[in-house]
Amino acid sequence: MTDFSNIMYLKSGNPKQILAYKDLKENKIMELLSEFDPLLVGTIPINIDIVNSDLDIICFWSDKTQFISEIQKSFGNKKDFKIWENIINQQETVIASFLTSAFEIEIFGQNVPTKEQNGYKHMIIEHQILEENGDDFRREIIKLKKDGLKTEPAFAQLLGLKGNPYLELLNYKF
Repeated sequence: MTDFSNIMYLKSGNPKQILAYKDLKENKIMELLSEFDPLLVGTIPINIDIVNSDLDIICFWSDKTQFISEIQKSFGNKKDFKIWENIINQQETVIASFLTSAFEIEIFGQNVPTKEQNGYKHMIIEHQILEENGDDFRREIIKLKKDGLKTEPAFAQLLGLKGNPYLELLNYKF
């Protein structure tokens, strides 16, 4: 299985993954976030991205004020930089977004270890489902995404899952 804890796997991926690797390296994004245990999650790592897919990076902070300060210091000068707070899954969450020359970057930080965050868990489960179901299934997911569905609802639809697709996917049994 792919080691998603290090972005090196992107170097030998598809053209968009290779571009993502170069963009993350050139902008030193993972290095600037290193103290927050950053992980790239979402559709690009598992090859179900569409044209406007962004790079989602989850982070773990224990001091929200320090995290916000570091994000502003590191990325505040980037094009279209925004930062805001929200409550997601009953967790205080800091989200920042900005543009590089190649991608929209979204940084998502919670006081939850990154491998315990739903974004990572969803990606790992989705990756396993994709590996198990092959390229036709992958193409169907991409088609549903192009038709406007978000990733988790697309998986839920193809798998016949009922209820909240974000929760049902976490409980998916292979």
